[in-house]
Amino acid sequence: MVCMVSRTGRQMQRYNKGHRLVVGFTRNGEFEVLVISSQKGHAMMFPKGGWETDESVEEAASRESLEEAGVLGIVQCELGKWRFKSKSQGIYHEGYMFPLLVTEQLSLWPEQNLRKRAWMTVEEASEACQQWWMKEALEKLVNRLNSSDFESSIS
Repeated sequence: MVCMVSRTGRQMQRYNKGHRLVVGFTRNGEFEVLVISSQKGHAMMFPKGGWETDESVEEAASRESLEEAGVLGIVQCELGKWRFKSKSQGIYHEGYMFPLLVTEQLSLWPEQNLRKRAWMTVEEASEACQQWWMKEALEKLVNRLNSSDFESSIS
């Protein structure tokens, strides 16, 4: 069993030219993706969060998947980087998204009382996620999964 508490605060988070760096993931393999509710429960999105100074970007993506969605897995090759404006703070962030090959879904996780999680088809997730950059990340994932290079990338 894994026992972990979510990190809080921004004092250790990474910034690039004043923009907070955030990371997240999508699931690959079965054309299903995991989405979570925002903390206030009004929007569905892919797990993401701050990239802290004591971890690699891949470690941050893995940590956020555990904290927010309660899943463990293998972080795959980066899908890309997006620049977007935070709705709550009105500042720009750089978001790095990674597919995650999910190996375990936990019944207990740090933010389970703050968020709901749901596995969805690509079409459902595209409708549920309102953020343009998450839709683009999903499209890149689908293109990667449909490419002939996909089988060699996971071998």
